[in-house]
Order: sequence, then C-alpha cells, then structure tokens
Amino acid sequence: MSQSIFEQVKKLIAEIQQFSITDQATAEQFRTQYIGSKNVIKPIFSLIGQVPADRKKEFGQLVNQAKQTAEEKWAAYSDNLNSDAGSSAFHQDMTMPVMGKPGTKHPITIVLDQIVSIFEKIGFEVAEDMEIEDDWNNFTALNTPEDHPARDMQDTFYLKDFAGRLLRTHTSSVQSRFMSKHKPPIRILAPGKVYRNETISARSHCQFHQVEGLYIDKSVSMADLKQTLLYFAKEMFGSDTKIRLRPSYFPFTEPSAEMDIYWGLKDATDHRITKGTGWLEILGCGMVDPAVLSNCGINPNEYSGFAFGMGIERQAMLLYKIPDIRYYFENDLRFLNQF
Repeated sequence: MSQSIFEQVKKLIAEIQQFSITDQATAEQFRTQYIGSKNVIKPIFSLIGQVPADRKKEFGQLVNQAKQTAEEKWAAYSDNLNSDAGSSAFHQDMTMPVMGKPGTKHPITIVLDQIVSIFEKIGFEVAEDMEIEDDWNNFTALNTPEDHPARDMQDTFYLKDFAGRLLRTHTSSVQSRFMSKHKPPIRILAPGKVYRNETISARSHCQFHQVEGLYIDKSVSMADLKQTLLYFAKEMFGSDTKIRLRPSYFPFTEPSAEMDIYWGLKDATDHRITKGTGWLEILGCGMVDPAVLSNCGINPNEYSGFAFGMGIERQAMLLYKIPDIRYYFENDLRFLNQF
C-alpha cells in the first residue's frame, strides 16, 4: 500500500514538470490544480499515516518536492509574464510594483506632513471637514460681525445657486464644527485647502493651504500658547530659533497676536523678505474668544483655550527659498522634480 502512495506522488511530480502553460486558460488551470487553495497536493499530506514509520521522512520529502516543483514552475511563468508584457501570450501583471521612480511628494505635502508630525508628538490629532461651508461655521460662530471686511464679496467666494454657501476662507470652520460636536478637552489640527478672492501674484493666490490648531481645556493660558509655538518653531526651523509675539487683531481670539521668527540678515534675500528687520511673520494666534466658545456650546466660565493658524505655502517658501507661490500650482516638472 505504501509503495503505491510513493508511486502516486512521483507520478504527480512528473505531471507537474510536463504541464505546458501556453496561454491564460492553461495558466489558470495549472494554478487551480497545483497552487490554489484546493490543489491536488494538499490532500496527499494526510496520507502520511499510511506510511511505515521508517519511511515517513522520505514520504514527507517527496510530497514537499511535488509542492516545490509546482511553486517553481508557477514562479517561472510569472517571471516570463512580467518580462514579456508585449507578447500576445502574456499579459502584464498590474499588481506588480512600479519599476523606477514614479513620482515624488509635492512640497506642500512634504511641509504639511512635517507640521502634522511635530504637533502629533504633543497630543494633537488631525480633524478635517468640508470645503464648501455655510455662513455660520465660517463667520458667525467665529465671532465675525456682519460688517467685518472678511465678509466682503472681494474676499470670499460665495456660491451663486446655493444661498448662504461659500468656499471656506480658512480652516477655522473645522474648529467651530468640531467644538460643536465634542466636549473638552480638545486638541486638534485642521489642515486643508482654503479659498479667497484675491489677485494672483508671486506672494498671493486665490487658493492655498492652511493648518490651524486648537486647544481647549481648563485653565489654558497665553503661556501655554507661547510654549507650544516655541516648541513648533524649534522643531520646524532649528533648535536655536527665536520667536516673538506682536499684538494683533482677529475676531475669534482675544487677546490676539502674530508670531515672528528671527530669520536673520545673512544675505540680500534675507534683507528683502524681512524688510531689513531680520524678523519674519509666520502665523497668527491668540486665546479663543469666550463668545466663540459660547457659540459652539462650550462654557467659557469653565474652559479656555488657544488657537493658531499658518499658511503651508508660506512655510514651504521659507524652508525651500521658493520665490513665487504660483510655482506650487503650475505642475512644472522642472520644479516638482527637485523634491
């Protein structure tokens, strides 16, 4: 009985070796019969119980030889398939990895990933939402009065056939939506594309990217904001980076500030972009106005918080010394291949 089992396996090995794969149909037949989950080799392993003890090792080796022969033949077919994609007998395997370098990350993506990574290390999570917004979340909830210049048609793209709808002018709308749906503590980053009706030039565009941060909890102070931004600046621009906060105005924060980093005055370009001061503004920030907390259903007597926002294009222009914001949107491979 055991001898016939050995002969059965040897015959199977011979069949596998002699099997001719000539087209897609025979390839599928071979795969199903010898490689697939219900292949004919698998049941033979269970016959080892019928083999005398002194020949079990020999039988196991023989069955493994059959399995290995089938796998090697299939591997050889697959190699031919990929090396002869133009032949009518073979078809390109679209699941194979792309050869060479298919592309690179866009500089905006590189910088955005870097910013997100820095803040994730101190507990911030990414929050995203819609780009087509309503007036409440884009303006009213953020304490922007109806006569504020930001509501002017020259700044905001309103959708003609959708009353009250607009293309968001900042990712602060993500913050208002998040605060309305979640209870503190809140610690989020809101990255994304925003739109403003501005003249396109070397320093401004009608579409660009922002990332805004929000931290709401009990007893959050301006000192917490400053230390968070100092940590970001050192991680982003170098451990010796200096920052300063200058008083400013934003309708959704009070007090508000703009943060500068000391860029230096090493060459003519530094003098030009810092206007001879060595300091360069990179973001706006402040303590969340109590009215904003109330609008979003958070008790301002119990909670406080800070917010900040920055343009990704501006950060990338600083890091890579890119002179014209329009380069980001022109898809010029000479520019993109540098990254």
